[in-house]
Amino acid sequence: MKKYVSDFFHRGLISCGFGPIILAIIYLILQKNGMLETLSVNQVCIGIFSISALAFLAGAMNVLYHIERLPLMVAILIHGCVLYAGYLCTYLINDWLKTGVVPFLTFTVIFVAGYLIIWVIIYVIIRRNTEKVNDLLKQKQTGIPK
Repeated sequence: MKKYVSDFFHRGLISCGFGPIILAIIYLILQKNGMLETLSVNQVCIGIFSISALAFLAGAMNVLYHIERLPLMVAILIHGCVLYAGYLCTYLINDWLKTGVVPFLTFTVIFVAGYLIIWVIIYVIIRRNTEKVNDLLKQKQTGIPK
């Protein structure tokens, strides 16, 4: 357990450094497209702190996949729920999402769709790599190259 807690904080600290960089890129893109004119000091500070916390959380939560006793589907469900809550809180804190049923439903649909697309891509890549390894093992066992 101590290893997982240590790994959680280690991964989180590494990841949280990327939050402000991503925030700066987003602010620059918004400004270049005329969607953002100026930011107050308060907006910048809240943005930096909230995005750093979100990046910490996103990086740290990957430790779930190293807990062998935790079934993969449970790890994915916990990971997705925690990320959903983290993103939702970040968007609300920064006023990037209006409160109301329609904005919440839109956010939820986009988040779930994005999360599922990412996992389908990961599944396809892992499956393809597994098939390659299995083919190589079969070749080694039979001694017949493909």
